[in-house]
Amino acid sequence: MCARFEVTPRTLRYYEYIELLQPRKEGRARFYGPREVARMTLILRGRRFGFSLEEIRQWLQIYDKKGSREQYQVWIDMADRQLAVLDGQIADLTAARTDLDQLRQTTVAELAKMG
Repeated sequence: MCARFEVTPRTLRYYEYIELLQPRKEGRARFYGPREVARMTLILRGRRFGFSLEEIRQWLQIYDKKGSREQYQVWIDMADRQLAVLDGQIADLTAARTDLDQLRQTTVAELAKMG
């Protein structure tokens, strides 16, 4: 599981501790089946999109309690909210890049005047 998802054993244990993963245990060994692999894929994808582990945990619990339809609806709402956050971050980064580029160009021009 660690090699497949490029995570540490500590990460897997933490995800288990906060109830994101529930591997089958035999002694100290843990066995990750298809359900856990699918959940790990969703967890990492959710993190990449900027969702907190708590948001992901709550979303995954919806499936267990209410099924796919409710989970899909919540996902759409979460995605809409996160898309707005990402759009704001993109705008902020674009503005910062523009400002930095203009300052750099001004500095290059000043340096050229100095000879």
